[in-house]
Amino acid sequence: MSRKKLTAKQHAFLQYLIQHIRETGVWPTYRELTDHFGYRSPNSVTQNLQALHRKGYLRKDDHDGYRLVDEHVLDTEPKGIPVRGYITAGRLQEAVEAELDTITLETLFPNLDRIFAIRVSGQSMKEAGIEDGDCVLLIDDDIPDGGIGAVLYNGETSLKRVYHDEKGLRLEPANPEYETIRIEPDVFEEVRVLGRYVGRVTRHGIFREAGPRPMAA
Repeated sequence: MSRKKLTAKQHAFLQYLIQHIRETGVWPTYRELTDHFGYRSPNSVTQNLQALHRKGYLRKDDHDGYRLVDEHVLDTEPKGIPVRGYITAGRLQEAVEAELDTITLETLFPNLDRIFAIRVSGQSMKEAGIEDGDCVLLIDDDIPDGGIGAVLYNGETSLKRVYHDEKGLRLEPANPEYETIRIEPDVFEEVRVLGRYVGRVTRHGIFREAGPRPMAA
């Protein structure tokens, strides 16, 4: 099913629904939702439910109530890496062990529901650390000037560093062996942004765009 992008507040609302049902086995009441989010009126609950229904995340049941479209998410606890304590990065100190938290993909990528992966073919972005065979992680978002992203142009896709100037759109590779692609203003409307680059998955681990070191392996 094709789903529309959620706002930050709608995403938080959906995650609360999932967590509440997972922990209690029942749908939260209007009062619980109103109190949890601090709404002034139950109408805000109705508006969020209707928005999630319109965008394809909820479905109507036989009693005109709502249910999750992907109810299988309730049967699986999110897996991750346990954080088992503290360790000093200065002088030697006694280790402190505790079950502090769990690092999941959602910890690394808070907007996980908006992220998708595409496998790279070619070496045009090699100097940006993106190699042939890697899976790039893209988020459903606009690409800032100079940022890396995937675009669709005349039925063809490309992953490049994107620049806007007076001549139109410039798609620059991160490899001198490849040529820059220029898109003139008269055909600018034929360009569609597929996603902004936020990281990559390689045989060495998961990397975020901002850092050169792997975030998980």
